[in-house]
Amino acid sequence: MKHAVPNAIAVSHRLDEVLRHDRGRLLAGLISRLGDFQLGEDALQEASIAALKHWGRTGVPYDPVAWLMKVGLNKGIDHIRAAQRETKRTTDFVSLSPDVICDDIDETIPDERLRLIFTCCHPALEEKSRIALTLRTVCNLTTREIAAAFLDSEQTLGQRLSRAKAKIRSKGIGFSVPDPERWSERLSTALSSLYLVFTSGYVSEDSSPRYLCQEGIFLTRLLRQLCPYDPEIEGALALMLLTESRRRARIDAGGAIVPVEQQDPSLWQNDMISEAQRILEEAIVRKQPGPFQIKAAIADCHMMQPKPDWFQMSLLYRSLWVYEPTPVVALNWAVVMAELGHCERALQRLDELQTELGNYQPLYAARAYVLNKLGNTPEACAAYHHAIQNAPNDASRRFLARELQRCSLASAQPVKTQE
Repeated sequence: MKHAVPNAIAVSHRLDEVLRHDRGRLLAGLISRLGDFQLGEDALQEASIAALKHWGRTGVPYDPVAWLMKVGLNKGIDHIRAAQRETKRTTDFVSLSPDVICDDIDETIPDERLRLIFTCCHPALEEKSRIALTLRTVCNLTTREIAAAFLDSEQTLGQRLSRAKAKIRSKGIGFSVPDPERWSERLSTALSSLYLVFTSGYVSEDSSPRYLCQEGIFLTRLLRQLCPYDPEIEGALALMLLTESRRRARIDAGGAIVPVEQQDPSLWQNDMISEAQRILEEAIVRKQPGPFQIKAAIADCHMMQPKPDWFQMSLLYRSLWVYEPTPVVALNWAVVMAELGHCERALQRLDELQTELGNYQPLYAARAYVLNKLGNTPEACAAYHHAIQNAPNDASRRFLARELQRCSLASAQPVKTQE
C-alpha cells in the first residue's frame, strides 16, 4: 500500500508528459480514423483515463503513444457500435488492425496534425473559428488562452468553438483534405494558425511546457515542403526562426524578459538567423509581397546591429497596414514612432486605441514606455502598474517591475513593486 501512491503519481506524470508532447498527433490520428471531432476528443479522454488504471498496474508500455492510439480507437469504435450496430461504417473500422493504427499513412499530407489543420480551416467556417478550432484541437490550448490571443472573453470563445464543431457535424465535413490545387483557399488560415501555435508557446513558455514553438516551426517546414516556392509560407517560417533564434537572450539572470534591442547578440543562434535571412530573401525575390514576409522583415530590422533600423521598420509597418489594418499593428507602429522621436504622436495613437484594446496588456506596457520617454512619470508609473497586474508571464512581470522602479526613482516617488 505504501508503494501504490508514488507509483500512481509517477504514472500520472508520465501520462501528462506524453500528452504534452503528442496530444495533437494523437487527436489528429483519432479524428482522421473516426471521422468526427467530438468523438476523437472523447476517445482520447477515455484512453487517458484507462492509461492511469492499466499503466499503474502493469507499467508504462514501451510505446505509450501507440498504446493510447490503439485504446482510443477501440473506445471510439465502441461508441460507433453502440450507435450504429451492423452498419458498414462499423465494419470498416473493425477491420483496422493495430499495425495500421500505429504506422504512418501514405497520403498527400504526411503529418496527421497538418491534415487536421487543413480540416479545421474548411471555408464553411468563419476564419476566426477555423483558427480557434485548430488551436484547441491540434495544440490543446485552453479556451482561456485562445480567448486571450483573440482579445475575446472565455465565454464568447467557448461558444464559438461549440458552434464550429456543431457546424462540422451538421454539414458532414468530417476529416477531409482538399486536393492540392484547392489548398490556396485554406492556406492563409493554416499559416495564421501555425503562427499562433508558435507565439502561444513563446508567450507562455514559463508556464506551459508543451513545446509549441518547436511544433509551429516543424509544421511550417512541412507545409513548405508540400507547397514549395510559396513566399508567404517562407515568410512565416523566416519569422518564426528569427524569433526562436533569440530564445537564449530573451531572459536575463534575474528572470526578467530582455527587449530585442537590449539583448546580447552573442547569445543569438547565428545559424538559425542565417537560415531565416536566406529564406526571406528567396521569398522577396518572388515579388509577391504579403503580411508574413513583411513581419519577418520587421523582425530582421529589429535585430540590426549596432541598433535596430527603426526608420525601415516604420516603413514596413506602413506596408503591413495595407494587409492588416488592425489595432495591434497600430500599437506596434506607434512604439516604433516613439523610437524615432515622435513621442507625442505615438501617445496620441495609443490613446486612440484604448477603446479597441482596453483589455490588451501590451497597450499599457507601450503607453507606460512612451509616457516615461515624455517625462510624464506619474502617469507612466500608473500604466506600468496596470501592465504588471495583467502581464502574461513571470518574465514580463519582472521586466515591467524593474522599469516601474526606474521610473519611480526618476520621479523621486518610491513605489512597492509586485513580482
